[in-house]
Amino acid sequence: MTRDQDAIDERIQAYYGVQFDESVRLTTRSAQGPLEFQRTQELIRRHVPPGRVLDIGGGSGIHANALQDAGYEVELIDSVARHVRSAGENGLTARVADARDLPYEADSFDAALLLGPLYHLASLQDRLTTLREAARVVRPGGVVLAAGLSRYIAFGNVSLAKDSIPSPIPSEWAALITEGTPGPGLRFPAGHFHTAEGLKSECEAAGLDVIDVVGVEGPAGLFLEIAGAVSDEIRDAALVLARAASSVPGIRDQSAHLLAISAVH
Repeated sequence: MTRDQDAIDERIQAYYGVQFDESVRLTTRSAQGPLEFQRTQELIRRHVPPGRVLDIGGGSGIHANALQDAGYEVELIDSVARHVRSAGENGLTARVADARDLPYEADSFDAALLLGPLYHLASLQDRLTTLREAARVVRPGGVVLAAGLSRYIAFGNVSLAKDSIPSPIPSEWAALITEGTPGPGLRFPAGHFHTAEGLKSECEAAGLDVIDVVGVEGPAGLFLEIAGAVSDEIRDAALVLARAASSVPGIRDQSAHLLAISAVH
């Protein structure tokens, strides 16, 4: 773990522990949240039959609670004590732990979810360690679902906020689009932004058999994030578009979240 990662870890504790309420992100904070939640649940249930699931970095337990209600046996870990308390209060088995060093025996679960940790880790080595740990605790034939944040959406958020494109392009913009490196001054404690191809490559390097890498929210997700209240018709249209575009190369990167679905061998 690098000094840079130490600083990100400190920012994670401040951001999620004090500044930001993760418990409403997928429900009421914006119209994008429910779309992300529904699509992620669809993808989990399509690839993971009811069984024992570890939700790594599961936040306050929104996904874990939905899966538990549907008959899955779910355990949750998170590095933020506030999240773990909230998850426990909502009836989940939860503990504080680090995704890079899971406190479980090998082959303990049928599936593992990594719906947040990878994009908070700056170094490739930390991300590979996290993926390998997830694979270690899942039985052979089980599934690991790992999320990344799209660097193209991140680049758009940075560049489109300006009245004009600077020339030459700032070095931090170039680092973001070519390497996935977050720029300075970002409030969100990001460590890395992925492309779909990069996320697939990392999963493969960790020894996983990648089934697919899909976009979660689709091209309309960003609109729902900033639009405020929208009609049911617009929500339904965004969902149709997200499903249709989920596996299309290039278009899938227009989703804020990418999801790699992999098998453990």
